[in-house]
Amino acid sequence: MKDQILDKATDMFLTIGYKSVTMDEIAGALGISKKTIYQHFANKTDLVEASTMHLFQTISNGIDTIRAEEHNPVTEFFIIRSFLSNILKSESASPVHQLQKFFPTIYKNMREYQFDKMHTSMNENLKCGIAQGIYREDINVDFISRIYFSGVNGSKDAQLFPDSIFKMEDVTLQFLEYHLRAIVTAKGLDVLTKTIAEISFQKN
Repeated sequence: MKDQILDKATDMFLTIGYKSVTMDEIAGALGISKKTIYQHFANKTDLVEASTMHLFQTISNGIDTIRAEEHNPVTEFFIIRSFLSNILKSESASPVHQLQKFFPTIYKNMREYQFDKMHTSMNENLKCGIAQGIYREDINVDFISRIYFSGVNGSKDAQLFPDSIFKMEDVTLQFLEYHLRAIVTAKGLDVLTKTIAEISFQKN
């Protein structure tokens, strides 16, 4: 039952928001009493914390699986983006904003976990891309990795990219293209152009 509660709560938090979802609504969606939830989680903060760790592990394992498939570095970026978009409900900015505002300690801890995972994965991707002649040899790997992390998080800022103007899915795609165009070689640009064309074709 604990895993069922965690799965449902995570799904609802990502869809509606960490603050907006109540314990009563989670219980109702599962067809159980709120008391049953409290047998496994002391309070909502405890559930939110468990939910974010559950989500992080799911994402981390998914990224490891994708990276083990050994796609070319540019393609790998887009496959991971698609995976994250599906997991994070098209990466709506609202849940992230609510987590940061109403559960700041959990947000801070999760951001640190995310940075460590992304930084490691990015460094490996960049070094692999350089070795394959897809990324420029003169890039500063550590700098690029940190800039990417900063840009990904900035693109989820609801004040900078309000839902009334931007679709989060489009923002993440445009940011990824912007990022890659800055570091690819001519060979890498060919791969990037073909990948973007394939995505555009699939969308249409």
